[in-house]
Order: sequence, then C-alpha cells, then structure tokens
Amino acid sequence: MAYSESAALKALSEIRDPRTGRDIVASGMLADLIFKDGQLRAVLSIDPALANGFEPVRKSAEDTLAALEDVETASVILTAHKAAPQLGKSAAPKKRVVPHQARRPDGYQGDSQIETVLAVSSAKGGVGKSTMAVNLAVALAKLGKSVGLLDADIHGPSAPILLGLKNVMAKTEEYEGRRLIKPFTAHGIKAMSIGFLTEDNGPIIWRGPMVQGAISKMLWDVNWGKLDYLIIDMPPGTGDAQLGLAQDIKPQGAIIVSTPQDLALADARKGVKMFEKVDIPILGLIENMAVFICPDCGSAHHIFGKDGARAEAENMKVPYLGAAPLDMVIRESGDAGIPAAADDGKIADIFAEMAQAIIA
Repeated sequence: MAYSESAALKALSEIRDPRTGRDIVASGMLADLIFKDGQLRAVLSIDPALANGFEPVRKSAEDTLAALEDVETASVILTAHKAAPQLGKSAAPKKRVVPHQARRPDGYQGDSQIETVLAVSSAKGGVGKSTMAVNLAVALAKLGKSVGLLDADIHGPSAPILLGLKNVMAKTEEYEGRRLIKPFTAHGIKAMSIGFLTEDNGPIIWRGPMVQGAISKMLWDVNWGKLDYLIIDMPPGTGDAQLGLAQDIKPQGAIIVSTPQDLALADARKGVKMFEKVDIPILGLIENMAVFICPDCGSAHHIFGKDGARAEAENMKVPYLGAAPLDMVIRESGDAGIPAAADDGKIADIFAEMAQAIIA
C-alpha cells in the first residue's frame, strides 16, 4: 500500500502530549507534514521552553513515521514557528501555501475530545441530505451515544429549522483558557450551524476560502466537549470547497445520500470518488425518498425509481445502509423542528436501524 497522508495522521494521533494527554494531531501541535521522494518530515509546534521534555515525543513520532509504507527516511522537528521549510530546500523557512488549508488556532481545540467524525454528503442538492444527517444524529443519540451535529452547509443551513432552533444566536464561554462558541442542545444532540452565527435570514454570499474558514471555526472553536460521534452535514457538491473541507477535517468515514433516480445516482458516484481520492472510507449509501405509500389506498409508488441506490451500492462495492421513504411524517416533523427519529414509530425505527448499521 502506498504512502497516504491520512495514514500518517492516524499514526501520529496515537502519540500523546505528556502535559495534557491529548494526541498531538488533535491538540494542534502538528504544524506541517511533507512527503517527497521517500522522505517524510513533520513539524511539531511547541513552546521552546518545553523542548527538552518533548524529546521523547519527537523520537516516538519519528519512529512511527519511519515505519510507514514508502517512507525511506523520517524526521520530526520541534519548532516555535507554525511554518516549516519545504523538504529538500536549504533556503530560509517559507510558509507552505496549500489552497484552502486552514490553520488550527493555538491552545485548546474544540474537537479534541471527539472520538469519531463522520461526513454526510450528497454530490447533488435536493436529495434530503440534511434531513438524513439530523435524523441519523438523533437516532445515534437515542442508542446511547453522545453526538454532535455540525451544519457545514454555509449557503443553505437547515439545522436551525430541523432542530427547532430558529432565530437563536450562539454565545461564547471561557474554557481551558480560550473563548469558545457554546453549541446548542436539542433532541439529545449538540448542534452548531452558521445559522446560529448570523443576524438575519439573508443569503450568505461567500467564496471558497471564506466558507472553508467558517466551517473550520465551527469545528475547532466550538466547545463540543466529549462526543462519540460528530456528524458533519456537508455542503452539496464535489467542488473545491467540498474537497478542501474533506482534506482539512479528514473525517473517519463518509455517508452518501441519494435518491433512487439515475440523475442523483450519477452524482452519488462522483461523491464516492471524491472521498476515495482523499483516502476517506465510505461507510455506506442511504437511499432517501425510496418509496411513497399512499395514505388513502396503502399502495406503494416508486416515484423516483425502485432500488436504484441499492443496486448502485452493490456496483460500487459500498455498504447499503438502508432506505427512508417519501413520507409526510418526515416532512412535517422537519418543518416542526422535531426530527422523526426523536419520536416512536416506523419512521423512527428506520433511522434507528441505519444508526445501528453505522455503529457496526
């Protein structure tokens, strides 16, 4: 297996900061990671006064990286600077510019106690991605997991409506020496959205880097606390903003939402390929609006086609996590701000089964 940055980050995340017990990646110590021609260099940013005490950490990180596939030599440098020289260059240090790469702030990181980050994505808008993300988060919480939801759809935030949190503004609180944003709690989950940070209902007209910065802020500067799962409701599409978000945040897995029709499935394939390119595993595919049951006669109508997503999941060799119907209960509960998964009944059971499949 060839070298991958995600494998290197995963390996480094096993190494702990001796002062805090947090891993060196989540704590923001990793300032740079560069691989070129078999040489791998990592830069750990620390207080210079602590350099002697961090020598065992540096050596452990160096040994860990040296053991990775395709790595011929590995070096780990301790520095007080955030930028490091390009590998193989002897000139003065320069900032390494990577498009859309956000830099973590100093100090305590809001996501440092999150066990698993999962991205819920759809390469196409209008397939019910946000509705699925919210209901999956609530269903996971009902199964006893501590769960957060990050609404990363900057241009069309849905969480405030779906969770019954319209017209509320987030506040900040002091924690571990930093001023962090306090998430809202609703239906057993913690939630953050750009909708909690803006004053009115007007459109947010931002370009890629600004979107990227806002999403990173909602991850690193929000006091999420200890979570088993953080569900990220990704912005729709497979463009630069989505790719940059996937690379910067590096979720442990992605869930693709699609309707059964060929038009949506074509975009779902693009979504799968995007995550594969950045070494993020696909946990599975969810089929939304799979069938409509007539409330008058009880007959089933496959308005968008039958079993299209199930067949596509088999073709792409990814798990099929289940199907949600085109049902009035889901629509009405979303409009009312009470997710269907929070209630009891057949629809809630469907989301519970999907949540169990994700845990498995």
